Amino acid sequence: MSRRRGKAAARKTAARLPGDRATADAIARMIRVDQAGEYGAARIYDGQLAVLKESAAASAVRHMAAQEKRHLERFDALVAERRVRPTALSPLWHVAGYALGAATALLGERAAMACTVAVEEVIDEHYRGQLETLGGADADLAAIVADFRADEIAHRDTALKHGAAEAPGFPVLSAAIKAGSRLAIWLSTRI
Repeated sequence: MSRRRGKAAARKTAARLPGDRATADAIARMIRVDQAGEYGAARIYDGQLAVLKESAAASAVRHMAAQEKRHLERFDALVAERRVRPTALSPLWHVAGYALGAATALLGERAAMACTVAVEEVIDEHYRGQLETLGGADADLAAIVADFRADEIAHRDTALKHGAAEAPGFPVLSAAIKAGSRLAIWLSTRI
């Protein structure tokens, strides 16, 4: 009888299954990918601002860019504080982010805003999943992710108010950018 109780108690307290990543490893991967994502977002806005300069949308883009730079600074600090290996793909995100921002801005303000909507919708899903995964494992990281998620949702809403959905080819442009963003997340988590 005591053997049965022992097995039942072990099953109840087992938070992980065989093959699951250790919590510390999962958290390090989250910090790595979030730092990479914020870096990519900052580069997208850099590219957009290089093209949009003083257009009607530039003020909104500058505001969103400033928030992304604050996010990046916080994740840069977390990478250093927690000794997390950053992604090896940063040079790629440096070029790809800027190119995506500049290219969508060259298509017009609405296309630049469509880019923001697509990226931020993916990031909203990504951060929501991280919050679910974290649970109570790291309250400090969860608070940061929740705070930044709220900013990302606000960026999406700002972009929609600036006509993102009226961009020529919005569904195709959005789908392509979302696919690229999801691939970047997958790669940056692992490499």
